[in-house]
Amino acid sequence: MTSSLPVPAPVQEMADRLTRVPGVVGVMLGGSRARGEGRADSDWDLGVYYREPLDLAALGALAGDGVEVAAPGAWGPWVNGGAWLRVGDTAVDWILRDLDRVGRVWRECQEGRYEVGVQAGHPLGFWSPCYPGEAALGRVLADPSGELTALRAATAAYPEPLRRSLLAAAWEAEFLVEGAAKGASGADPLFVSLCLSRALGVLTQSLYAHARRWCLNEKGALAVAETLPAAPPGFGDRARALLGSPGATAAELSATVAAARTLVAETRAALAAAVDV
Repeated sequence: MTSSLPVPAPVQEMADRLTRVPGVVGVMLGGSRARGEGRADSDWDLGVYYREPLDLAALGALAGDGVEVAAPGAWGPWVNGGAWLRVGDTAVDWILRDLDRVGRVWRECQEGRYEVGVQAGHPLGFWSPCYPGEAALGRVLADPSGELTALRAATAAYPEPLRRSLLAAAWEAEFLVEGAAKGASGADPLFVSLCLSRALGVLTQSLYAHARRWCLNEKGALAVAETLPAAPPGFGDRARALLGSPGATAAELSATVAAARTLVAETRAALAAAVDV
């Protein structure tokens, strides 16, 4: 749900000024502030949607002295670039988004296709459906051409082909748990922990998709996933127990993997039973 709470005047003014930078198409408020879940100290995340050529010098001038604007690609292949700055006492983040790329990813999602890319700050990888999800859950602040408003309206309905693809992707969780079992027998806690965290992340994506809900990133995703219709009883508590103390010895790690195998099987069964719901 998008928040209807008022946006501070300096933030709105900044959004309006951003659209006067050559290349910027529009600005959308994202993150917890857009959903009405922000705390008093939460940053204001501004998605700055652009098309090349983007005038980085003009962005830098708007950001002000001492603020470095990261060019597209500087922060990685998916998060792209942007800046961290302050407007008075308010922390504001600019997050660059290539609107043509967002549109391409949205079309792929409508066809049931998605990518998972390596990206700093996303330990489970950056799942490409985040792009349309941001548009669906964001709040348009400045949109002279109307493109962001149209994109937000289009992405409000979760694509059924994408839902089917992400539900089918739950198979990887079982594969990962079997890999973890091999690591457990060798008393390898790093490998086991990595396998189990990804397995639970994959299941979380599938639970979101089953509920036709956009999953934007790993932060807070488990707390939401455990409340979703297809989550088996105790999903959240069981996942936290697995990740919180997997053990160090072969015996301890093997016991953790056995519990993970059961949770994965139950979740996959619940998803399969509810796939058409």
